[in-house]
Amino acid sequence: MDMLGECQEARQLHRWRLKGLCAIGSLTVAAGLYLLTPAPASAAGMACVITPYDEISIGIPVEGLIQTVPVDRGDWVKKGQVIVTLESSMEEATVAFAKAKAEAEAALKNSQVKIGFTSRKHERALELLKSNSIAQHEMDEAQMEKSLAEVLHREASENRRLAELDLNRASVALELRTIRSPINGVVVDRLLSPGELARQQTPVMKLAQIDPLRVEVFAPISLLGKLKTGMRADVRPEGKGQPVYQAKVMVVNKVVDSASGTFGVRLEMPNPNNTIPAGLACTVEFHRPPGENQ
Repeated sequence: MDMLGECQEARQLHRWRLKGLCAIGSLTVAAGLYLLTPAPASAAGMACVITPYDEISIGIPVEGLIQTVPVDRGDWVKKGQVIVTLESSMEEATVAFAKAKAEAEAALKNSQVKIGFTSRKHERALELLKSNSIAQHEMDEAQMEKSLAEVLHREASENRRLAELDLNRASVALELRTIRSPINGVVVDRLLSPGELARQQTPVMKLAQIDPLRVEVFAPISLLGKLKTGMRADVRPEGKGQPVYQAKVMVVNKVVDSASGTFGVRLEMPNPNNTIPAGLACTVEFHRPPGENQ
């Protein structure tokens, strides 16, 4: 009987241990779910980040040796400003040669003189033929000389046009070796220096446009349908004593991230004096458009 009692007590103790483990497991799962559940958020004071309006990697359309890079990291550049030049002595010589051909007028003037002379000769032959003072074959010769002169003039005109087109082609090839900034912005990084070989489409510089700026927000799903393009918002960059800036909602993403329960919102914020640096964290507070119920 003592052995039977001990077995019963052991089985009861085993059941109690299993219940304790299940209870601990339930508490652990509940705590994990609590940590994974995002905290509720409102339209006020949501976290955001300020980013450049655009970031561009500047490449080279043709392969060549870098001659000059007149800007460096942190420099401001304007649209159309020269930022990289390649060695271009061969292209400059080609342009000079093509320009000389396009401006040559000797052949064209020579053909014009021949047209004038043969035209007058043809007119005299016509008058003489009327009075039977010349034979028909002499008239035919005058007509042939006039026609040949006209053909030579057309040929000279076509050669002149081809020379102008060749000059234009050479000028374009030369222009490709001068890289200009496509935006008003700041140099983020310079990847190559004078003397290095730049291969075709290899980035040599990175630029960022920071006027206007973009403000990226991941809003909670509870605000889906409440935030719309055109809405105004107040943006405060991180840091003590930072002023509040005005921004406008430009994009509201219609696709929700199910893992985080958020959707993306993009705002545009003017930065005319480039006083606001990109890359700062911030907070944003949305405002309803005038006349809309809160």
